[in-house]
Amino acid sequence: MANTDISQLVSWLYLDMNSFFASVEQEMDPALRGKPVAVVPLMADSTCCIAVSYEGKAFRVKTGTLVGEAKRLCPGMKFIVGDHTNYVRYHNKIVEAVESCVPVDSVCSIDEMACRLTGYQRDLKAAGDLAVKIKATIKATVGSSLKCSIGLGPNRYLAKIAGDMKKPDGFTVIRPCDLPQILYQLKLRDLTGVGARTEARLNEKGICSMEKLLSLTPEEMRQAWGSVCGDEMWHLLRGEELQEKATEQKSISHSHVLPPELRNRAGAMRILKKLTDKAATRLRKEGFFASGIQIYARFTGQDGWQARCNLMETQDTLAFIHAVKTLWKELPAGQIFAVGVAMTGLVPEAFHAPSLFEDQRRDQLTKTLDKINEKFGKEVLHYGATHESAGLVPLRIAFTRIPDADES
Repeated sequence: MANTDISQLVSWLYLDMNSFFASVEQEMDPALRGKPVAVVPLMADSTCCIAVSYEGKAFRVKTGTLVGEAKRLCPGMKFIVGDHTNYVRYHNKIVEAVESCVPVDSVCSIDEMACRLTGYQRDLKAAGDLAVKIKATIKATVGSSLKCSIGLGPNRYLAKIAGDMKKPDGFTVIRPCDLPQILYQLKLRDLTGVGARTEARLNEKGICSMEKLLSLTPEEMRQAWGSVCGDEMWHLLRGEELQEKATEQKSISHSHVLPPELRNRAGAMRILKKLTDKAATRLRKEGFFASGIQIYARFTGQDGWQARCNLMETQDTLAFIHAVKTLWKELPAGQIFAVGVAMTGLVPEAFHAPSLFEDQRRDQLTKTLDKINEKFGKEVLHYGATHESAGLVPLRIAFTRIPDADES
């Protein structure tokens, strides 16, 4: 490695499962293998397909296609009502399979994960061998129907872009020395973070191709995006690592010493739910998603206790509270003196890959609650799950950070 040309090295491996939900259904039911399959939220022609097997995609049925239209395009298609429980179970198996080959740095969604490469792994041949091993391990230990596309790149963003360039069962490498020319073949919408609105705004500014986009200066990119995101994108597309935001903050946490009257399981849970609500509000305000949560308790005259679990990347207060209540069942006996919660595996919003199971209406409701509370005062509106906790946790000044004045 000492004499290796750094322009040939890669630093990230990004894995994207192909037609994940449909592939899980095919794995569970061998009769579906090799046949067009669509996963739907319910059996109705007016709903849409949330996942389609590649056999179905050959008939031009894709994610978002209405079921009625899918039936017209592919009369022989099999429709399956999705069961999230099965997909999470297979997701966990896949994470375990990948972890047996290389540590998973972050779980980005139910069907995507990123792995940071270090040492000899950054060598192109070693990284390529690792990709082959991961694919073989998933096939052998999880199921032959489950295929993935893997991208290698100098940063996580470009590794994801590489993974999207060839599907299904693809493998694509973007080396520093390949930039920027290798990106010219892409469309603007192929870039993560560039949706219809952003593309339209770029087109209005005369930016209609990747070659034009990549010819801009950092300042021009900032102006094109209308925010600092454009400047960040300029650096990402050139293979640079942007670690400031991601590495300066590893977690968002809150803790509290319980008043004497609440030093019991029920009282501690009331406080813990309030702390979780506070941490979730901060998470959204600071522009992160979390892929893990940890709770801890300190007992009077005893050592502390903690428990943690991984999550699909989320900002949802209710998802965090549900995880906390599940972890809380493991709490040992004893008089509780203090409790705390930490949201871990932070992912900047720019890197978040939405799940098909995300409830967009609930996300919008959460953001609306944040805006109302920010404008009219703390706890003007709050979740029913935290109603009993209102006003229990006063603002504290932590040694590691100074809370914002509007934190409750």
